[in-house]
Amino acid sequence: MTGSRIVSLGHYQPSRVVTNDDLAQLVDTNDEWIRDRVGIVTRRIADGETVADMATAAAGKALANSGLNAADIDLVVVATCTSVDRSPNVACRVAARLGIPAPAAYDINTACSGFAYALGTVDHAISAGAARNAIVIGAEKLSEFTDWTDRSTCIIFADGAGAAVVTATADGEPSGVGPVVWGSVPDKGDAVRIEGWRPYIQQEGQSVFRWATTALAPLALRACERAGVAPSELAAFVPHQANARIIDGIAKRLGIPDAIIAKDIVESGNTSAASVPLALSKLVERREVPSGAPVLLFGFGGGLTYAGQVVRCP
Repeated sequence: MTGSRIVSLGHYQPSRVVTNDDLAQLVDTNDEWIRDRVGIVTRRIADGETVADMATAAAGKALANSGLNAADIDLVVVATCTSVDRSPNVACRVAARLGIPAPAAYDINTACSGFAYALGTVDHAISAGAARNAIVIGAEKLSEFTDWTDRSTCIIFADGAGAAVVTATADGEPSGVGPVVWGSVPDKGDAVRIEGWRPYIQQEGQSVFRWATTALAPLALRACERAGVAPSELAAFVPHQANARIIDGIAKRLGIPDAIIAKDIVESGNTSAASVPLALSKLVERREVPSGAPVLLFGFGGGLTYAGQVVRCP
């Protein structure tokens, strides 16, 4: 058995920027109210682009940054809850567009925790010898499921994708992806919903807020414990970009005053399964986290599901 490590990252966002003032033309809201409630200033919205289009763009950048080529990839996993097409899945479409010849390919749907779930399954596959080089993607087009007349949700959600190339570690090399801590709270599953045919996103915002700010910090600390990394050693914390107040609340309870706290929500909004890899890719692109430094990833949301692990920054 061997471990795995992230060797490169990539991200993609649509070109259309929607400001809080733009939304104030659609619903009864304003810039100050949105910033105070969720911390968002702008978000990106896809026009004519699909989940597969954005996933492919992010994965292509990650692959180009990895030093590998398409023929080296033997596993493609996409985390998404907003793909309209049931088959072929997004992973197969990404593989075809990137010229990856014969990978194992599947989609995973645990909503906002999806990337951490997908990374966990890829780490397990590599550790078991079922794969050696993988691309893990989080991609969402939430705008397609947003009710633009509902001010409680339309101010939050956005579109984008992030991706990571994950490879097996060399013999004797420590794993760069720590053990995943994952789970769910099924009896609270209705708190975030995308149900039925061509539905809108609905959520019980206060219920989700209370759960996130009270229940998740101990689980995130468990991921650090399983990785053998003290919270004080973390170089960065990259949580799901759900709400700035939720991010601040969890970070405070973790006790990580010296770590960089990802706040991509300010410029990108909530992109569900794309939010963690999107934020992590930007931190690495800006060289804000040293290579090899420990970073805590933690996703949470619809289901209600959660998953997190400590990774070494590529």
